[in-house]
Order: sequence, then structure tokens, then C-alpha cells
Amino acid sequence: MPAVLFCSNLDDPEEWRPPMTKLMPDLELRVYPKFGNPLDIDVAMVWRPPQEGMGQFKNLKAILALGAGVNQLDLPSLPKGVVVARLVDEVLGKAMAEFCVLTALRYHRNLDVHERNSRLKKWEYIIPRPAAQRSVGMMGLGALGGQAAKLLKTVGFTVCGWSRAPKKIEGVECFSGPDGLYKMAAKCGIVICLLPLTPETQGILNKKLFDAMPQGSYLINLGRGGHLTEADLLSAIASGRLAGATLDVFNTEPLPEDHPFWNHPQITVTPHVASTGGADTAAQLMVENIRRARAGQPLVNQVDRAKGY
Repeated sequence: MPAVLFCSNLDDPEEWRPPMTKLMPDLELRVYPKFGNPLDIDVAMVWRPPQEGMGQFKNLKAILALGAGVNQLDLPSLPKGVVVARLVDEVLGKAMAEFCVLTALRYHRNLDVHERNSRLKKWEYIIPRPAAQRSVGMMGLGALGGQAAKLLKTVGFTVCGWSRAPKKIEGVECFSGPDGLYKMAAKCGIVICLLPLTPETQGILNKKLFDAMPQGSYLINLGRGGHLTEADLLSAIASGRLAGATLDVFNTEPLPEDHPFWNHPQITVTPHVASTGGADTAAQLMVENIRRARAGQPLVNQVDRAKGY
């Protein structure tokens, strides 16, 4: 029987094994680096590829990412002909949408200001505004961004969204293309990034975007650290263009202790916790994709390697 490789320094394979073998009793899950004969491996569940790459697995049909993003896989380095799928399950999407609402509401209800005032023993009443008077912009309207945009709408926010290609979501004003990004940003007091990281989106959170946003806006980056031009963010906050930012992803993780974000009073750092896929709920998706890969069928959440997502 062919075997499945499990390779991750973040995930526990023993959390995945029981729910997957329950669905696929004949599953053989081999954990890197003790995977035996590499020719036995036909599917790999991977957070990051092994340091020596994936070339040794000559019979590999599919790589199933252990995350919603795939930039950590370095797609151009993967063997040609091997299909790749992202991990986007119902629980992960719901958790991400909740985190978007949580962070947006924190700024909308001025909790960031109240947190700073509390440390100064400063009593300042700020009149809350109705959510409908606050526009939230979602950069990325895929499986995660689309779900988050819908939940933000149910809270009462006025929601806009931007994507590379045109999208339609009921109740959400959608923009697309390069010009559309800045048109959306100009309308939104809170902008949330949930884009995939590609050469086109590298550094997209930059001075040009911040200058397009209304004075005193907020940025929330839940995509990847590579989306953010860090110096531009610090300058935008210093000038007052942005009132603050919540960052869950970084170029280097964990964030180095001497990084200026740690001590910045208007920047909230969270340790890449916006959303995670749980083995119990994602096992069904993984098993389905293993079966599809072995049958030569398209995968669920299959990545377009040319686009990078």
C-alpha cells in the first residue's frame, strides 16, 4: 500500500492519526524523518517541506498543506506534476471570520484607546458610533475573506472587499484590479488583509495604500508578514495617517525580541493565532483529498501553481 508522509514542526501527527484512520482504516501515516522508503510515499501532508526538498519522493502525487496559505511551501521548488491543496475547512474559516470581527470591533468601539488610557489612569468618554457608520475593507475575498466579509456584514458594518479578479458577494461592495484597491481603501476606516502571498501581493501594505486610506484609519494584517512594508507602517502611524494596527503575521516568526513592533503603543502583536485548522474537523478533508489524489481527480481547494494560490 502507498503511504502518506507527515512533515511539520508545528503540528502533532498523533492528533491527526486517530481521526484519519477512523475514516481510512488502511491509512499508513509515516512521520518525517522516519518515513522509510521514499518510493512508498504518494501523498504528503506538509507545513514546510523537508530541508532536502521533495525530489526524493519520486511517486508523489499530491502535497496537502497543513495551513490555509501555501507560500511557505515555495511552490516553484516543488516537483512538477505534483498537485497542491490548501487546508481550508469549516472550523478554520469560522475562526478566522471571528477574529476579523473581534479585531474590527476593538477599533470600532475604541478599546485600543481605552486600553492606553487605563494605563495612564485617564478617564475619557468617547461616544460610540453605530457600526453602519464604519466601513471595513477586506483585502482578499476567497474562502476565508469571503466568509469574514459576510460575518462583518451581519455585525452591522458597511463592508467593502477587494480581490484580484471580480467577485460578487451579497451586501458587500466589491472592487477588483489595481485601481480598485485604492478606491476601496479610500472608503474604509478599517482595512483587513487576508490575501495569499504572491509576487504580486508582496509588500502590498505600503505607503501608497496607507495614503489612500482616510486619516486615522486602522490596519489589520492576518495574511502573511510579507504583505507588509514595515517601515511604511511605522511612518504612517507616526504621521497620524493610521491610528493603529493589529498584526498576527510577520516576516520572521517568532517576532524578534528587539523588533520595534513589540513596544509600539499603537501596534498590537498576536502570535499567528487568528485561525488554525483542527485535526478532528479537517481529517475528513484530508482523507477526501488523499482518495482524490490516488484516483487522479482534482483536489478540494486545489492550488493554481501559476497564480500561487
